[in-house]
Parts: sequence; C-alpha cells; structure tokens
Amino acid sequence: MRSRLLRRGALSYITDCLFILELMSKSRLLAGRVALVAGATRGCGRAIAVELGALGATVYGSGRTTRDGRSEMDRPETIEDTAELVDAAGGTGIPVRCDHAQGADVAALVDRIRAEHGRLDVLVNDVWGGDPFTRWVKGVWEHPLEDTLRIVRNGIETHLITAHHALPLLIETGDGLVVEVGDGTAGVPFRGVVAYDHVKEAVVRLGFSLAAELRPYGATALSVTPGFLRSEAMLEHFGVTEATWRDASDAHGGYFRYSETPYLLGRGVAALAADPDRARFAGQCLGSWDLMHTYGFSDVDGERPDWGVVDAEARAADAEAALPAVE
Repeated sequence: MRSRLLRRGALSYITDCLFILELMSKSRLLAGRVALVAGATRGCGRAIAVELGALGATVYGSGRTTRDGRSEMDRPETIEDTAELVDAAGGTGIPVRCDHAQGADVAALVDRIRAEHGRLDVLVNDVWGGDPFTRWVKGVWEHPLEDTLRIVRNGIETHLITAHHALPLLIETGDGLVVEVGDGTAGVPFRGVVAYDHVKEAVVRLGFSLAAELRPYGATALSVTPGFLRSEAMLEHFGVTEATWRDASDAHGGYFRYSETPYLLGRGVAALAADPDRARFAGQCLGSWDLMHTYGFSDVDGERPDWGVVDAEARAADAEAALPAVE
C-alpha cells in the first residue's frame, strides 16, 4: 500500500514538473478562454486579471471605480487601467462597470459575455469593498450596525449574487474554474471584527460548497488566499513604494519582510486555470505560497516569499492585539 502511495506521489510530482515546463515554454495556454474577474480594479483582482491575460485569455474585469467616478473605496485605480494592463500582458482586457451587490448589473454583465463570446471558462470572485465600513477593535454591539451589514453585503452577498448569475454560463461551457479569493485559510484566529471575520471565513467555505455543487458538472471550485499583501493601499499605509518596500521590512512586528505582491497570487490562479488536472484541488483553500511551490513560479520581483511559514504565528499575534482592553 505504501509503495503504491509513493508511486502515486512520484507520478503527481512528475506531472506537476511537466506542466511547469509547459507553462514556462508557452505563453498562450489560455488563448480562446474567457474569464470574468469580479473585483478587478486593484490588488489581487487586478493581478489575477493581468496574469490570466499573460497566458492569452480574454478577461472581463469588473468593478465600480472607473475613470468617470470612484466607489466609496475612494482610490485612484480604475477598471480601465486594469484592462490596459491585461492588453499589455498579451491578453484582451474588457473593463465593465458593475456593482456586484446589484443583481441586475451582474445579470447584464453575464448576458454581455454570452452575447460576445458564448462561453465563460473562469470565474474569479474577488469582490470586497468592506474597508470603509470596518471599525477595528470594536465589539459587534459597538460596531455601527449599518456598517456591519454593509461589510456582509459587500463581502459575501456579492459573491453569491455573482455565482447565481454567472455559473449557468460556466456550466454550459464545461470544465470551468471558479476561484473564491479570501483572506486566510479556514480556521485562522479571530480577525478583530466580527463582520470582517465572518465574511473572510464564509468566502473560504463558499469555495468548498461550490466545489460540491459543481463537481457533477465537471467544473472545479476552490478558494485561494494571498499572504501579507503589498497592495496599493498597504504600500501607502507604510509610506513606501514597490521599489522601496524593504525600508519598512521591520513593520508589523517584522512580518512585512515576508510580504508579497498581488502578482504572486495572480500567477497562481493563472497556473490553476491552465492546469488540466486542477480538479485535484477542488474544495480546498490554497495559499499563494502553496501555488508557488506547486507550480514553481516566483513573484514579479524574482523573490519567492513563503507566508505559510509564519502565517499561524502572525495571525495569532494579530488576534491578541485585536482583543479590546477590559477594565
């Protein structure tokens, strides 16, 4: 029995290595494929869209911030910028202004994809939009109820609305991939605010639940998480840029030195989309570091940051710091 398992493990390793070589040698593995990245304005959503485009995909990148107006996130990144980055990477970027909390918006977007391409191969659910409503270190009884419910609305209801409208087309296409983007694997320590914690945990569970529902249709669903992310907002928070981020490497208890760009996760999702054997990950929650080790890629700066080494330790420290003082 043990020898059979060892042989199976060796075969899986060889298969992964062969796929990595193919991924490195071919840049159009996703040519002819159509992806929808919901929440592609910035951060991981943008990076995932760009990396899917780098493998030749047509990517619909949706979000609420356009060059004509910002969402309540009040940031400068736009979906048009993302589409141009997808084009520059070698794909076809299509920006679509869409509020994923509004079913009519999402239905219209999916109708457009059906009319223009007749297929949907990849759905990435990266909608968040909860930052403006999160009041850190406040009990649920102290946290403004309207803001609590808005976090839930923006962070998990949007994912359900998007899945409801987009999955019929993905199922029709066959062999589709659904990726739920969360924050942390299942069962991490309390994240400091009940609504925030609830949403991030629910997204991971959604990847598991969708895997069960989609398995009979030949589609694969799972969830993924970045490590300590050097997003646009995080770089601003620490007063650095991507070129100078190491100046803040001692920040956040020294854990910032393990940080990664959004493109590490983006490359992982693109590798999943191109992997014909991705069903082996159905229902799992994979860290960017897991994908990095599985597929053998590096971050855009050439580094291979492994947040998995310190994830539990860092989250435990954050959870302790988030506990309110009791007099």
